[in-house]
Amino acid sequence: MVTLSKIYTRTGDGGTTRLVGGQEVAKDSLRIEAYGTVDELNAILGLVRMELTHPSDGTTIPDADRARLDAWLLDVQQDLFDLGSDLATLLPDRWPGQPLVVSDDVTALEAFIDRENADLGVLRSFVLPGGTRLNAHLHVARTVCRRAERRAIALGHVEGIGSEVVTYLNRLSDALFVLSRKVSQLAGAAEVLWRK
Repeated sequence: MVTLSKIYTRTGDGGTTRLVGGQEVAKDSLRIEAYGTVDELNAILGLVRMELTHPSDGTTIPDADRARLDAWLLDVQQDLFDLGSDLATLLPDRWPGQPLVVSDDVTALEAFIDRENADLGVLRSFVLPGGTRLNAHLHVARTVCRRAERRAIALGHVEGIGSEVVTYLNRLSDALFVLSRKVSQLAGAAEVLWRK
């Protein structure tokens, strides 16, 4: 059970913070950069969900698809919180039952990609963000996901990280790309393609 009664502690005013295991580290360390970027991605997915359920540009997507995709995005947000727990904990400090991303989470992403990509047209050019606000928000999420992946890779070069962290982020960025295309299709909006 998580209990948060006091929000500010003043312990981070000197530029350090503590990991789950209690170790004090600089707030600009690779580990904090990695899970901070995952947190940023999670916040952006919150914006994506709001744009999906309350479109500000009048984009309409069938209600059943909207509900299904919103539920999937909520599951991803939960996974990202687990991934943050993974990155915020040194490997020797893990405990049984700790929330972590696992291979089943990666498999679920792959299944989502295959399912949503099945009826999308073959791309003959690169896709540019845009067409709808939802599409553009998903591309922002995709690029932040790629940055989180790069941060996790950099951390993994110098410290141990969970075995599925990088793989999960890699698949998630692919899933967000496919979803950006899918929502355009569902909305009947033309994709914005790169012109050579």
